[in-house]
Amino acid sequence: MILNIIVISVIGTIGHFLYEFSNHNKVVALFAAVNESLWEHIKIALTPTFLWAIYDGFEYGGNPNYFIAKFISLISVIIFIPLIYYLYTLMIKKHILFIDIIIFYLSIVISQILFKYFINLQGLDFIYQYLSCIGIFVIFGIYMSATLLPIKTEIFKDPITNKYGIKGHSHFDH
Repeated sequence: MILNIIVISVIGTIGHFLYEFSNHNKVVALFAAVNESLWEHIKIALTPTFLWAIYDGFEYGGNPNYFIAKFISLISVIIFIPLIYYLYTLMIKKHILFIDIIIFYLSIVISQILFKYFINLQGLDFIYQYLSCIGIFVIFGIYMSATLLPIKTEIFKDPITNKYGIKGHSHFDH
């Protein structure tokens, strides 16, 4: 599990800068952060978690709880990052970069702990496996489209440019 956390954290950290380094490549934009919105920070935690599914699918793919564990690990990132971010910013009325970074890494740790917990349970009912598989596809669909077609809500809004998705990146201001 430590290896999972390290690899996912490193790939996620790289994902924060990859769009800039790729000279604003739109394919890279699907997987890397394109602005400073909360969604883009969720996305850079989801990207390596999805990529890690290639590895853990080989290791745990035969486990009847695999899709449940993977779904729970993905949804925990989607819930944890905004929940903790909005709670602490509501309390102190501002965001602090250091706390934001801790939230990002902590979400990855929690995600992997939950994955390990659910993968080790006795085989759960097939309906949960089926619904989890559908949930993974829904998350992936939203994940792939939200940067290009963001919903005009706070979670997708870049706090620096006040724009959404790819158009929220500062290079669109020039």
